[in-house]
Amino acid sequence: MAVDESSALARRASLPVRAAFALLGGVVLLVSGVGVYLSLSPTTGDRPAATRQPAGGFSFQPHSEPRPLPNISFEDGSGRKLTLANFRGKVVLLNFWATWCAPCRKEMPALDRLQQQLGGPGFEVVALSIDSDGLPAVKEFYLQTGVSRLGVYVDKSMQATSALGATGLPTTLLINAQGREIGRKLGPAEWDSPEVVATIRQYLGPSL
Repeated sequence: MAVDESSALARRASLPVRAAFALLGGVVLLVSGVGVYLSLSPTTGDRPAATRQPAGGFSFQPHSEPRPLPNISFEDGSGRKLTLANFRGKVVLLNFWATWCAPCRKEMPALDRLQQQLGGPGFEVVALSIDSDGLPAVKEFYLQTGVSRLGVYVDKSMQATSALGATGLPTTLLINAQGREIGRKLGPAEWDSPEVVATIRQYLGPSL
């Protein structure tokens, strides 16, 4: 009888220990999940998931050689059809975003300031929205947030993200004047920070 009571006491004593280990395991899984890039598979309706990434420096990685890109098409703020060929001759920072993507919304003012700082004949930020509501949603967002230097560009079909292999939002490509991809950045960034501006300037002409 004494042995049975001792065993029961031992089992009861071990319960808080097992619970603590279970809690610790959950914390480890949660921490390890931070910074995982979610895919562009549908989550709610036709919306791709937003990209998550840990805080830190500007993790832009250029390719060893610029890569050719398909000539994607989209609309500008007046509904005119454009392709990447329309921007040939200037370096382009192509940013895929949507008004319902929280990290995208947060970084748009910084992209607006980057356009103000570097925009011109040799450089342009092309913020390409994939909102299914199209131009009205983007224009309303710009109005609400005071974004005024960026052009309005929309691809409701989301074909551009697929063609260019954008695996999450936001995804940003740096494209040279010949229309080839220099490299890309997954996740948000402080686009007008000195680090980012210095990185982009490396690919611009001496006058910029």
